[in-house]
Amino acid sequence: MTTRTAATLILLAATLTACTSTDPAPEKPAATSAPALSKAEITRQCVNAIAEAVSNRPADFDPETDSDPQPAACDALSEAEYMDAYMDGLSQAQ
Repeated sequence: MTTRTAATLILLAATLTACTSTDPAPEKPAATSAPALSKAEITRQCVNAIAEAVSNRPADFDPETDSDPQPAACDALSEAEYMDAYMDGLSQAQ
């Protein structure tokens, strides 16, 4: 009977040990102090990024076959907003 009691105590101790966690609590993300940008500011940054990309096109760039990559500054815009910004960026670059 003592063997059973000892085995039960060992199993109980092992079970309790396995349930406890020594991992630290996950860290909360740091609060950003920068305010969220307005849609107008995002669009302005996108237009400027497009104008810069267009100005830095390689000499052999062919608008009929080549395309400009979408700048990361434009990721928050819808497809229609991006096309408007793209046209404004083209105008700004000229």
